Amino acid sequence: MTFDAIGIAGTALTVHRKWLDAISDNLANVNTAAPTSGPAFQAKYIEAQAGPGTTGVYVKGISEGDATGRLVYQPDSPIADKDGYVWYPDIDLNEQMGSLIMAQRGYQANAQVVDRARDIYESALQIGKGS
Repeated sequence: MTFDAIGIAGTALTVHRKWLDAISDNLANVNTAAPTSGPAFQAKYIEAQAGPGTTGVYVKGISEGDATGRLVYQPDSPIADKDGYVWYPDIDLNEQMGSLIMAQRGYQANAQVVDRARDIYESALQIGKGS
């Protein structure tokens, strides 16, 4: 049972790390302008799913946000179209920051599970040495 805890928590650590990576990418590109002749930066969203039985959680895939983005009038931009417009990503900064907090806390909680399980293993080994 304790051995399963490290494996399951390890899968959750991987999912949370990938979630943090996606959020970081989204935040880094929140102000990335693109010409109207192409797509805007598309936010990335991690899709997680439970593994079979009690094997943990896995990344099912990555979905992307709207490629249309927000049309912004910015005539002084070197990539503006003839009417002065550029695309900006349709990323909600508040939503991303909320997701960042949840992903960080999930990562920390699963890291603590791994630490506690390791402590239990070490205690069990010490008990085994004493007999």
